[in-house]
Amino acid sequence: MPNAILDPTGRAQAESAAAETVYAQRPESLAGLRIGLLDNTKHNAMLFLQELGRLLISEHGARDVSIVETKQSFSVPVDDEIVARYQGQCDVVLTGVGDCGSCSAAAVADGINFEKAGMPAAVVLTDAFTTTGRMMAGVQGAPDYEWITTAHPMASLTEDEVRERAAQVLPEIVGALVEQRVAVAG
Repeated sequence: MPNAILDPTGRAQAESAAAETVYAQRPESLAGLRIGLLDNTKHNAMLFLQELGRLLISEHGARDVSIVETKQSFSVPVDDEIVARYQGQCDVVLTGVGDCGSCSAAAVADGINFEKAGMPAAVVLTDAFTTTGRMMAGVQGAPDYEWITTAHPMASLTEDEVRERAAQVLPEIVGALVEQRVAVAG
């Protein structure tokens, strides 16, 4: 085997992908839909996602939170097996919270993976890691991928502050899940 240099960012793989990826088709509303939550293990992420799920049910008519999983590692993007489980059990996905560098990058990759599998995804990052998110979106071949940004930090908030933060970003979450997005190269 010839000597090769491996790019740990995966850039070569993303750049070689010639197919165009389109964001998942958005529903007109969340009424009657099943919500999937993917917790990245960061402190307060699960509470934040659960509160968003509760609000989507009570205020936007979502049917239920039908799948909740916690990633084994916050820094590794979801694999095909996890994506397949979500495909069978939910209509839209919420994931995050990107509250550090590697978890922000992985959260963006997660959102893109769910989108490629046909599930609208809302990803949440804290504002300290937007550059990290943008770099990962580029590496994944979706440089214009959008996520929801909230103030940093999330991990040190009290339970009441986490719930308040969820209520603050709820309109953006709904918008990310129901508004049509443009095609991105993938």
